[in-house]
Amino acid sequence: MAIPLAKLLISAMTVFILVSVSFATSETPFLVVHKKATLNRLKSGAERVLVSFDIYNQGSATAYDVTLTDNTWIKKTFELVDGNKSRTWERLDAGGIVSHSFELEAKVKGPFYGAPALVTFRVPTKAVLQQAYSTPILPLNILADIPPMDPLALAKRVLAKYGSLVSVISMVVLFVYLIATPSKPNAAKAGSKKKR
Repeated sequence: MAIPLAKLLISAMTVFILVSVSFATSETPFLVVHKKATLNRLKSGAERVLVSFDIYNQGSATAYDVTLTDNTWIKKTFELVDGNKSRTWERLDAGGIVSHSFELEAKVKGPFYGAPALVTFRVPTKAVLQQAYSTPILPLNILADIPPMDPLALAKRVLAKYGSLVSVISMVVLFVYLIATPSKPNAAKAGSKKKR
């Protein structure tokens, strides 16, 4: 039973490697789209959402007529304040990056789960438009009630998360300091030998 399973895994890995190599050597664009949304609470009590995109062409060819469209923000829930939800670029060269952002104002309180944005682009060797999707965003808690911040609880949380890292770094810095600086008794002996 174990031998046929091992043969199956080996052949599956071989096929995967061959397919990966064939895609890696082809002259095509490969778009990676990073979507990020951040909340900003205003003094008036309103909340704005800044949505930003970075589109990277990690492929070996240029992508043409690159169009970003993000229709996940419903008009009943969000009002567009600044920018556009879609954007088009004439071309995105291999290894290139383009960015876009827009700002929304939230109208409804509650959690929001955004879908990935769609990017379409044209490749000269293919007649059909190619598609890529952005990374999804983490759920947003729109207009959430913010509990009062307890400084001691915050300090405990930071200490629990980064305490071991801080202690290791401080030990390394102390060790380097002790090695790099000469001790004072040796310096005093060197001074007394010069006087004789």
